[in-house]
Amino acid sequence: MVTGLTLNLFDFQEQTVIKLLDLVSNPNSKQTIVMKSPTGSGKTIILIGFVDEYLNKANSNTAIIWLCPGKGDLEEQSRQKMQKVAPHRNTQNLFDALRNGFPSESTTFINWELITKKDNTAIRDSERKNLYDRIAEAHRSNMDFIVIIDEEHSNNTAKAKNIIDNFSAKNIIRVSATAVQNNRYEYIEIDELDVIDEGLITKALYVNEGIENNIEITDDYDYLLDLADKKRKAVATRYTELLSEGKIIRPLVLIQFPNGQSETIRAVEQKLKDMGYTYDNGMVSIWMSEDKRDLPENLTANDAIPVFLLMKQAISTGWDCPRAKILVKLREGMSEQFEIQTIGRIRRMPEAKHYNDDLLDFCYVYTFDEKYKAGLLSSINKAYETRRLFLKDKCKTFTLEKEYRDLDFDGLGEREVLNKIYDELVKKYHLCDDKKENRQKLIGNKYIIDSKIHGDVLHGTFVKTDALLNNDNNQHYHIQTHVNTHRHGMQLLHSTDAIKTAIGLSTNKVKTILEHLFRKEVKSKKKLLDLNTSEFYAFIINNEQLLKEEFRKITSDMSQQIDLKLEPKTGAFHIPEQDFFRYDPNVKEEIEYLSNAYKEYTSGYATSLVRSTSEMMFEQYCEKKNDIEWVYKNGDTGQQYFSIVYLDGVQHQWLFYADYIVKKKNGTVWIIETKGGEFKGKSKNIDRQIENKFNAFKNYAQKHKLHWGFVRDKDQRLYINNTEYKDDMADSQWKPLDEVF
Repeated sequence: MVTGLTLNLFDFQEQTVIKLLDLVSNPNSKQTIVMKSPTGSGKTIILIGFVDEYLNKANSNTAIIWLCPGKGDLEEQSRQKMQKVAPHRNTQNLFDALRNGFPSESTTFINWELITKKDNTAIRDSERKNLYDRIAEAHRSNMDFIVIIDEEHSNNTAKAKNIIDNFSAKNIIRVSATAVQNNRYEYIEIDELDVIDEGLITKALYVNEGIENNIEITDDYDYLLDLADKKRKAVATRYTELLSEGKIIRPLVLIQFPNGQSETIRAVEQKLKDMGYTYDNGMVSIWMSEDKRDLPENLTANDAIPVFLLMKQAISTGWDCPRAKILVKLREGMSEQFEIQTIGRIRRMPEAKHYNDDLLDFCYVYTFDEKYKAGLLSSINKAYETRRLFLKDKCKTFTLEKEYRDLDFDGLGEREVLNKIYDELVKKYHLCDDKKENRQKLIGNKYIIDSKIHGDVLHGTFVKTDALLNNDNNQHYHIQTHVNTHRHGMQLLHSTDAIKTAIGLSTNKVKTILEHLFRKEVKSKKKLLDLNTSEFYAFIINNEQLLKEEFRKITSDMSQQIDLKLEPKTGAFHIPEQDFFRYDPNVKEEIEYLSNAYKEYTSGYATSLVRSTSEMMFEQYCEKKNDIEWVYKNGDTGQQYFSIVYLDGVQHQWLFYADYIVKKKNGTVWIIETKGGEFKGKSKNIDRQIENKFNAFKNYAQKHKLHWGFVRDKDQRLYINNTEYKDDMADSQWKPLDEVF
């Protein structure tokens, strides 16, 4: 048992402390230790136990730095917990450290926001320098640092990295409920089942209990809130029956909004008011910013009065309320995803024990979200690193003309785009003037035409939180919601926004085009369907992905040079003097690529982990050639990189960033774009705009008298084309690279 603490550890907590001690005491261990600690596992207690044991038994000449996210005053919560369970330990905050430095055996709790936020005045420039002075002072006294990074995914920025690097810590311990194993670091994972077995978190979570398969709903907000309140009342009644006299646990319902849209909030507030719950009677609270002044101080207490808390998606870490039992996640668009770490807010048991009653030992989620994701993951979870490199002197004088979009060039107008889309849909589905016949043809091609919004929602019991990511189709129920034009206006806007990304027009213009094609109330000669208002809303929302795909296909058709003359804006391109590149730290037999434009660029920047096959092969090819002066890998987006303007099938402007600029020793300049090649006779290219880019690239190279080409891989060999684009690499336009380049 870990000694010195006023709180005993559970077996899994004690085993985790021992694992941490073993790793930091082993000189062969990696510097960084990643710890996956499920919500409710008592990560703060585990870390306090580790700190106490390490300072007692390993190295007392150590200062602990405990970094916490700014949300929820987590650093103060953690410090108070340490003061309670390890009162013999010296704790301080950032301002104490600025005054007193970092004494041995001290633990300094620091809020990230105080040292990384640009506009935060808590530490002014002079004081920030003082922080670095205090760190340097500790180093001069041979002080060791161990840095603990709580909720490590929350602050993974260059500024944060700079601060961590300054501590030159003996070890860095990164803790998160969403950590992923990565062989660059030591890894400890606490099994969620161990936490459940100790009664610290619920035995399971039930998603959408009470929802019936194929149910028709009038209002999804009303429906979900009614289900949640019914469950809340049942849980509250059972607590009253089981708890001893005088003890109260008042279950809390969290209502989570994706963006906190005022219209959505007002609708929910009105629904709650109709149910008898208001701000005035104290049963509703709202938390829509980091400012918690309007929240009751005892909100997290088991007997607190509020039973509904309205909150934003962002409030998902650094806030604990064990009485929170039910989560309602509302949505404003069809494509929203449920972030599973939010479940942690309702998994804790209010008395850190099970009651052997499923009603109380489960927690409950109500949501119509169809997709679930792990949420925030930092680059610590990625298999690659990001490193900064500096340009070689010989490349600093190179210049090239790059192109920008001409904002005065509008391309095709609404009418022309409408005509083009109409023509393509008629051609593809053999549509005609008979709207009823068109309806059947589109339904036969998987379009949903109805006055109800259709969806599939998750339903069932899950023991482990991660199981939400691996749910199968047998756990989904189908629901249908009757269109409410007022309530579903936001969803229509979201769907229209999603469709517009494929075509580059404004949301209003896309909505107008859709109305001309499908809405009965709008007069148009290009009408394909006669949908009433409810049917139109449902059609766009239900078929968002299909329509987006239709628009994308139409824009990828080869741009026809009609009576529009585009003269792109131009400017001078210079290779950036420093840039960041993804790096594979596990590359075998690393060698320096002397041909690259950047110093210290190695094969670690050109492996299959960080480059496509054609990119990797092209860089290897250039490194082996003797006539290359230098090779520059261009960026994918951003004003500092080399760009060319191209037009899509509806004459909308887009920027194209060619992959490589190569200068040969004879002075010739080549611009190369790499694309997915062929494998077993099938194309690996996924770029729908490849022909439009090819033609724009060709025109640019001819205008500037440059060498150029598209390069693709096939059977471990590279091929180039700079004449006429053909997707089939068996075509004679594709030549072996070594014959042309």
